[in-house]
Amino acid sequence: MIFCWRWLIRVFALNSASLLKPEPQSLSEGASRLAVASQWQLVWWAFKRHRLAMAGLVVTLALYLVAVVPGFFAVNDPSQQNVRTAFHPPQALHLIDTSAEGAWSLQPYIHPYVLKRDPQTLASVYQEDLSRKVYLQMFGQGYEYSVLGLFNSRLHLFASQEARQPLFFFGADRLGRCVFSRIMLGTQISLSVGLVGVLLALSIGIVLGGISGYYGGRIDFVIQRVIELVLSLPTIPIWLAASAAVPQNWPATLNYFMITLILSLTGWAQLARVVRGRFLSLRTEEFVTAARLDGASEGRIIFRHMLPSFSSHIIASISLAIPAMILAETSLSFLGLGLQPPTISWGVLLREAQNIRSIATAPWLFAPGAAVVLAVMALNFLGDGLRDASDPYNK
Repeated sequence: MIFCWRWLIRVFALNSASLLKPEPQSLSEGASRLAVASQWQLVWWAFKRHRLAMAGLVVTLALYLVAVVPGFFAVNDPSQQNVRTAFHPPQALHLIDTSAEGAWSLQPYIHPYVLKRDPQTLASVYQEDLSRKVYLQMFGQGYEYSVLGLFNSRLHLFASQEARQPLFFFGADRLGRCVFSRIMLGTQISLSVGLVGVLLALSIGIVLGGISGYYGGRIDFVIQRVIELVLSLPTIPIWLAASAAVPQNWPATLNYFMITLILSLTGWAQLARVVRGRFLSLRTEEFVTAARLDGASEGRIIFRHMLPSFSSHIIASISLAIPAMILAETSLSFLGLGLQPPTISWGVLLREAQNIRSIATAPWLFAPGAAVVLAVMALNFLGDGLRDASDPYNK
């Protein structure tokens, strides 16, 4: 009897082990899938496992979609002033409309505010009129805006069905301008400054870092001393001095270009060192030697063979450098040394919240700061995911 029980337990254990053991065919399929995958496929598979990075990617794409067509997402003309709506409080957006009979429908609406006089303090205060509903129309017609300078359009994501009723999702500033619409328009400037500045810094860093790492010798010595000089300079005083040297009467486009150039000229050194280190490690590799023996030119060796081998690291560096550029532009504009009105950026909008009176009267003027935090966090999550996924073989 004891022998039979031992035999049954042994048979059950062998069957359980065979059920838990993966099929050889599935293992071979997974191994063959990894063996034939390209570098970008491996990076993408590793990146998809990073949930915060995927969330950062979605938010970043949404922000740059707003930056492409900010007028479509705006609800009012960002530059339109109205003294009667100064410091107008934010209006809550209701998506579901409920009737008196209890029926409901998906119809967005807001309750308008009316300006009244406080009987005790005689101060003008806004009161929400709950008896009225102003319905909104999705993909409705509103003010006219330009789409990338190519054509004009009046199509908006949300538009009021009452032409005279303004919409203030994030309230209004001291001149009665819509804060939400100005944030949408400022997204285009703030995100493009970061992107253009990083691309300029990337070009300088790749050229100088590549030359330093590929040729070495005296060229490497001179370039490294220049990089050390740039890295030793205090960043904020250099930004302040260079921005103060820009004439205030220049056009907005020229001022925008100069601020972008100033940010890029101080942000290329760290990237150049990374590129130089990668070139030093790759110039003795077999595929570089084979290309050189095959008669390939130096430009082809650098741009066709060496740069693509660590392009994922460069993309990760770009995504981590863009938030620094955005914060730099916001800081300069907030201090009054960056972009100037009528140019609209997040830093320019934050200048409205510099004094105590504005903070006490209209705390919603800090809304551009929330946009900066959202963009920086999303880009940092995206950069961390790209940095972790850029070397999938170490997973």
